[in-house]
Amino acid sequence: MTRGQFRIYLGAAPGVGKTYAALEEAHRRAARGTDVVIGFVETHGRPATSDLIGDLEVVPRRAVEYRGSSFEEFDVDAVITRAPAVALVDELAHTNVPGSRNQKRWQDIDELLDAGIDVISTVNVQHLESLNDVVAEITGVPQRETVPDEVVRRADQVELADITPEALRRRMVHGNVYPPEKVDAALSNYFRVGNLTALREIALLWLADKVEDQLEQYRDAQQITAVWESKERVVIALSGGDEGDTLIRRAARIAARSGGADLKAVYVASGDGLTSAGAARNLARQRTLIEDLGGTFHQVVGDSIPDALLEFARDANATQLVLGASRRGRFAQAISRGVGVTTTARSGKIDVHLVSHERVAKASRGRPTNGALGSGRRLLGVTLALVGIPLLVIALNPLHDELSLTTIILIVLTAVMGLTLTGGMWPALLAALLGFFLLNFFFTEPYYSFKVDDQEQLIALGIFVALALGGAAVVNLSAARARLAARASAEAQMLAALAGNVLRGGDRLDDLLEQLRETFGLESVTLLERTQPGAGPDERSVARYWHPVGGVGPVCDSPGAADNDLPVTDELALALRGHTLDTSERRIAQAFAMHAAAALERERLERQAEAVERLTDADKLRTALLAAVSHDLRTPLASARVAVSSLKSTGELFTPGERMELLDSAEQSLARLTGLVDNLLDMSRLQAGVLGADPVPIALDEAVPWALDEIGETAADIALDVPADLAEVVADPGLLQRILVNVIANSLRYSPDGVPPRVTAGVQGRTVELRVVDRGPGVPDADRETMFRPFQRLGDRDNTTGVGLGLALSRGLAEAMGGTLTAEATPGGGLTMVLALPQVEPADGLRSITD
Repeated sequence: MTRGQFRIYLGAAPGVGKTYAALEEAHRRAARGTDVVIGFVETHGRPATSDLIGDLEVVPRRAVEYRGSSFEEFDVDAVITRAPAVALVDELAHTNVPGSRNQKRWQDIDELLDAGIDVISTVNVQHLESLNDVVAEITGVPQRETVPDEVVRRADQVELADITPEALRRRMVHGNVYPPEKVDAALSNYFRVGNLTALREIALLWLADKVEDQLEQYRDAQQITAVWESKERVVIALSGGDEGDTLIRRAARIAARSGGADLKAVYVASGDGLTSAGAARNLARQRTLIEDLGGTFHQVVGDSIPDALLEFARDANATQLVLGASRRGRFAQAISRGVGVTTTARSGKIDVHLVSHERVAKASRGRPTNGALGSGRRLLGVTLALVGIPLLVIALNPLHDELSLTTIILIVLTAVMGLTLTGGMWPALLAALLGFFLLNFFFTEPYYSFKVDDQEQLIALGIFVALALGGAAVVNLSAARARLAARASAEAQMLAALAGNVLRGGDRLDDLLEQLRETFGLESVTLLERTQPGAGPDERSVARYWHPVGGVGPVCDSPGAADNDLPVTDELALALRGHTLDTSERRIAQAFAMHAAAALERERLERQAEAVERLTDADKLRTALLAAVSHDLRTPLASARVAVSSLKSTGELFTPGERMELLDSAEQSLARLTGLVDNLLDMSRLQAGVLGADPVPIALDEAVPWALDEIGETAADIALDVPADLAEVVADPGLLQRILVNVIANSLRYSPDGVPPRVTAGVQGRTVELRVVDRGPGVPDADRETMFRPFQRLGDRDNTTGVGLGLALSRGLAEAMGGTLTAEATPGGGLTMVLALPQVEPADGLRSITD
């Protein structure tokens, strides 16, 4: 079933006339004979809006009981059962009463569209998810009801219901928006001129972005070269804090104003994998938000957040990077520059946006301190041991007459324990040995020598070393256990992310492999399939035994050539290049591999289903062909046979005029039979892909009259508007003439008396469009593609107008020449057939076939 068309009226504020404009559109369509119903309209007590409903059919609302009260909601099932051509459903962002099948009205509308019903709806700009916080900041009024931007962007048409702020305020003063008792408060708050001007600008900018998207789609369809060398891509760095929502919305606006840039959010999990429960909740919410805004969520692992972030951004070919301003205090910022400053300094050509938020300069508890002792901390510990312990002992030396040896040992021991917490076991061992010898040299008799005369002092020094080493061992053990716990947490988090991605439908093979590559920062990931049985232990390194069936990055031709070889099944292996994974990382990668195998199998089953569907369609075509032959070929054959049999009769049974009439009948029947057979043969060639075309330059102002001459006298009144200086097209003359004859004859058949069709032509991008415009009954939107299928006769009942191959054949012939044939509604009623053909490039130096 063809999905319905979706039209939205967008407004900058309440009262601009969205519902009124939607009702006017409903009346226009009803006047043209379209079946229109009102599914739900909220008049807000405005008389002009209520009066405009008029005689339009209104589908009764559904009563919903909630907490002892009854509410009226839009009845989706009633409208689907009624099955109108068009349904008007107001207030797209409305939240349904709890207990309804769908939470939001836009989800109700999706069901109508899936049922093939065209929908007209309305929404204000403050309800768009990406603009919700901006509008709240401008107006001071938060909006709880929002709709994902992607829902509105997917609409086939978005029209702005626009009005100046002054005119809207006058409309309010006249009582056309709110009751009189609410006007003064509204004018002095939400509906101030400044607020309305800002909202109008936001709406215009958002709609301009929508128009830009449509323009890009048109350029792609017409193969027009893009004016940008590279598309804008915006990456958002998430930390797991509450400020992530602000960053995502800000980045969405940046992306929208950059011409619909790609939007990617990334969270860098530290090497230990530890993420607090609060951060996990925030990330889950932010994942949903970024996906609602049309972006994607990614997670990578890295001990250095700036390095991992920039690596991801460069891999994604990002042009802009959005980070939150630092939440650390001034003292912490003075010690180290932090993620934002470091990332900005290393970003190179990537533009970095540091976005302020309400948690700036507040301590963050979202990500715990790294439990494992890295190389940096060990280096710091060694430095402190070599410099700090000698300085401390030298500073205590003048006090050896005032302090006992025990006290001095405790002071040095405290310093060693602090250093142990900083650098771990090996710096602590170094500090303990330095402390032992320095204490012996400066504080035991005889002084300034490494001899010890007092046995108690020797025992004290021994206990000092034992305590220092014991503390270092405890810290080292704690760090090791922290690493194990962190690794388990990282594995669980990665597997949960993978499971969540699969549940959300992001389980295409390439998506899974890209997620695996991003997770471990790999150069390439290739899924290989065995092509033949192996030949011994070296089979995994022989390229001819393997065939890549999916991958991201440079292709690896065999499992043995990769840094990591992960067997998936007996026939599949995953080859990873970039660096060697450790045992725990391989466990996670193995989970990805199993999902990848399942995704590959699913994609193959889908392709098989498509092949079966094509065979089914071909079988339907053959069945329809036999049905057509059984009737439409028999009729002209019977007519010709009767005429010839009569002419063979002996005697003067027929006058000369009657004999000529029989000959004309036989000739017309045979001509009809010839044309029918030609169409059937050409359609068969098209279906088999063997119809040949010989495109050459040809002028439409010469080709169209040839087609009119073939049609005959019935085409004499057709109005032509094909400029003589129009660019030539590249087409096969014979095929082009058949298309023109079929399309123009079809237009003549349905044109009312006295209103002949009109043929116009003009240049559109790199193509020339020929339009055949009629004022006939037209074709409903849902049937426009159906009429291009073979053996379709929309509106015919007697089966005397052919087998329904004309338009199907014409479209196939146009596509064989690199063109298109589409149908549009004629403004004011009727149908317009649009034939688009590639124009001759001036540099080609081609000459017209008529030269």
